[in-house]
Amino acid sequence: MHKLLTGSLLAAIVLLVFNHCVIADTEFSKVAPGMWRGVLELEHFSIPVNKKDTVMILYDQFKPGELPFNFEVKYTDQDNFYLEIINGSQRIRLDSVQYGRDRTTARDTMNVWFPEYASYLHAEIRGGVMQGEWIVTTKNNYRIPFYAHAGRGYRFTNLAETPIKDLSGQWPAIFSVEKEAKDQSKAIAEFRQQGNHIEGTFRTETGDYGFLEGTVQGRKFWLSGFDGAHAFLFSGSMQGDSLQGEFRSGHLYRTLWTAWKDDGFQLGAADTLTRVKTGQNIQFSVATPEGKQLTFPSPEFDGKIKVFTVMGTWCPNCRDEQIFLRDFIKENPELARNMEIVAFSFERHSDVAKANTHLQRYKQKMQLPFPVVYAGNASKDDAAKFFPALNHVMAFPTMMILDRNNQVVQVHTGFDGPATSKYASFKEEFKTLVQRLQ
Repeated sequence: MHKLLTGSLLAAIVLLVFNHCVIADTEFSKVAPGMWRGVLELEHFSIPVNKKDTVMILYDQFKPGELPFNFEVKYTDQDNFYLEIINGSQRIRLDSVQYGRDRTTARDTMNVWFPEYASYLHAEIRGGVMQGEWIVTTKNNYRIPFYAHAGRGYRFTNLAETPIKDLSGQWPAIFSVEKEAKDQSKAIAEFRQQGNHIEGTFRTETGDYGFLEGTVQGRKFWLSGFDGAHAFLFSGSMQGDSLQGEFRSGHLYRTLWTAWKDDGFQLGAADTLTRVKTGQNIQFSVATPEGKQLTFPSPEFDGKIKVFTVMGTWCPNCRDEQIFLRDFIKENPELARNMEIVAFSFERHSDVAKANTHLQRYKQKMQLPFPVVYAGNASKDDAAKFFPALNHVMAFPTMMILDRNNQVVQVHTGFDGPATSKYASFKEEFKTLVQRLQ
């Protein structure tokens, strides 16, 4: 960790916005306010430019292996500010900011934390430019180079070549098409396009890829999403009535995917993918981070509707599910009075004490009104061992709903979050089920 010494910098910068310049003569301390364009450098490329076709012109603004995202710097007063990461309609507010001067380099330095995910952006700042790294502390030496420029509101490019097709709608997709069938997975892409701008996500049987945003140029398109837990980059091209593309997650994983139009294509129903073994019952005994022992079955759960969820703090889909449960309790106090919720977290922290400390911070940051307990390492095998009554655990999150008599009425695999078309219907279905079980 760099040593930070509180300080301030008064500056005036020339902001490049789209195709013209704007002079910002407003004084500010520390970081330039307004829109920034950030880039995670998944790898470095040197691209020879022989012909200035559309792709090469695009690569003047972004290159293969670069994952762009946008954020806004907002000041609450002259000296204090926060960041908002932007992915389409999603805004992620980051208040945990350290700013000062690195004594070893004599440069202004900033750390911006994603506290739920135990990751942060580290950057040195020179006027309207940042340069540094995105660091995930729960992974071994996981660092991706990062840079950003103030005043750039576009994501991939501000060019506007007419798209050959409107991609709006649903596209059945297969991931890892370069692999054997047993190693492939199916998904449904949900796109919304307006001109060159495109937003959407990919739904799978184990969750979704969150809010994605990008551009369509001619027959090619790009989408990205960055939330502090995952960095997703999709690229593709239109080939007749199908789409062909590449998917990258961070700087370590990449695979190919294809999509097409098929109104009859469906993913497996979320309440059919995981089941309770015949003759088996859910049971557990576990300590909360605060030291309380939770045992089930036990009197404190008697006569209540139970919701037990398998999750991890490193998992954005799990975070979406925890927010959903938190908001359900707030919005339905009469129903929540007869419910008990416990979140079982499987963590990347190998040290139990560190994991419990992180869970306490996570619960506080998320304002969760129910226990979040450490249940093991971040693996599906560990989750299946903790709940041996399940035939398997195929996704984080997995939600078990039990009635007043401790009988499992539903096991819900994965979670379609607010970036998907299924989120609203799931909210209604969940409420209807809880009402029926009262």
